[in-house]
Amino acid sequence: MRCEVVAVGTELLLGQIVDTNSSWIGEQLALAGIDSHFQTKVGDNLGRMTAALEQALDRSEAVIVCGGLGPTPDDITRDAIAAVMGVGLRRDEAVVERIRAMFYRRDRQMPANNLQQADVPTGARVMDVQPGTAPGLICPVRRGPTGSGGEKVIYAVPGVPWEMQKMVSECVLPDLQARAGERHVIRSRILRTWGHSESGLAELLEPEMRRLDSTGEATIAFLASGMEGLKVRITAKAADDETALSVLSGVESRARAVIGDAIFGTDDDTMESVVLALMRSRGLTLGLAESVTGGLIAARLTEVPGASDVLKGAVVPYDRVLKTGVLGAPDVAAVSEEMALAMAAGACRVLGANVGLATTGAAGPESHEGAEPGTVWIGLHLDGDGEAVKVRFNMARTMVRQLSTITALNLLRTRLLNRDG
Repeated sequence: MRCEVVAVGTELLLGQIVDTNSSWIGEQLALAGIDSHFQTKVGDNLGRMTAALEQALDRSEAVIVCGGLGPTPDDITRDAIAAVMGVGLRRDEAVVERIRAMFYRRDRQMPANNLQQADVPTGARVMDVQPGTAPGLICPVRRGPTGSGGEKVIYAVPGVPWEMQKMVSECVLPDLQARAGERHVIRSRILRTWGHSESGLAELLEPEMRRLDSTGEATIAFLASGMEGLKVRITAKAADDETALSVLSGVESRARAVIGDAIFGTDDDTMESVVLALMRSRGLTLGLAESVTGGLIAARLTEVPGASDVLKGAVVPYDRVLKTGVLGAPDVAAVSEEMALAMAAGACRVLGANVGLATTGAAGPESHEGAEPGTVWIGLHLDGDGEAVKVRFNMARTMVRQLSTITALNLLRTRLLNRDG
């Protein structure tokens, strides 16, 4: 059973609304063991919507179309589905009464245009679950001139996220699984890494990926995610959870053997949550001095609940006077090893922390005191000793700051691990 997602709405194409619905539906299909190979966005145009649905049905046994079930003139998903089915629309009086009752409970008069939400393609079935005024539809479709292609199905759900999610969870997924017959599960594990390029990780994992290509038990994919790190996603499809998780564990073990300490976490871990846990377990506190990152490290750390028992605070000394006057740094080049070391030590002293972490650099687009754009020094003060690392990111200003953030936290992470060894 393959199921595609078609998201309807010109606002999606214009970038006025981000299509989070398709992402959520895709995740639920995977968890339910339903293969989904394509997702499409299409504007509010009957011809293009019909063409998108026809193409989806040519490739898949089921389609979930999301949006376009409202009461306004541009809500024409019902018309597009009827055109694909080759039928007309009928007014479902039971749906009319549902909608009237909703307005009555809200002590509001129902506008006449809401009646069009009760128009259902002939042969379609209305979903039992209806959180809002838009009913969900289950629409059987016969493919081919004589129906020789067998019955396929279009599910229509509203674009309002909470309404859509309830219908998909309680109506669409059970119906899909019943149609699929044999049940499967698809499970994924994400290894979060920092320190290797995507091509470097692919090279390390090439033998394992070749093995998986031959066995078909799992797949490996890569996703670069800025200051979230570089993700390695392992996905397995099996008859049950136990088998899928066993496969994932085996692949993860082999991946860890070649990637090593560049893996900082799994699944929902973040670099900041991992660093805070390491600091907390060692009874250490942290003080920050952020110039080039401008408080971004502190912002990331404070997103984690309970960060206050580790993070003492942050100084954002964008002006040289603050670097020298507040942190006690010498009057040296702002983008230098000496400045980074002094800022890290100053953060410990001023904020009363065991560990100091500092960033200073040229975020761009212009050079800064002779330092090329993208040049960053990271300073670390730990156990009374200081060290500094120079990095260079040939990227736009925002990415320089983001990548400096995760690189600084990763430096702290690796030093804490080495400290134990």
